[in-house]
Amino acid sequence: MVGKVVLSNAGRDKTKVMVIVKETENYLLVCDGKERPVERPKRKNPKHLKLTNTYLTAQQLETNRALRKALKAISSTNEEET
Repeated sequence: MVGKVVLSNAGRDKTKVMVIVKETENYLLVCDGKERPVERPKRKNPKHLKLTNTYLTAQQLETNRALRKALKAISSTNEEET
């Protein structure tokens, strides 16, 4: 699931688009490249995330700048659809 784009459903980051960077036994570690950089991901309960069908490439996950750019493109596409 690493690289999968998710929407946060609970917490202070509610309605934010994020990406999964690591899986642990009970939690997923997610980041958005701005408030939660790749170096300091947020631990989230999978119940509090809405999974999408979109994945990011390893190249898009390398830097915070590339991650922000990819997530911005995805979130703008989602807003146009609704």
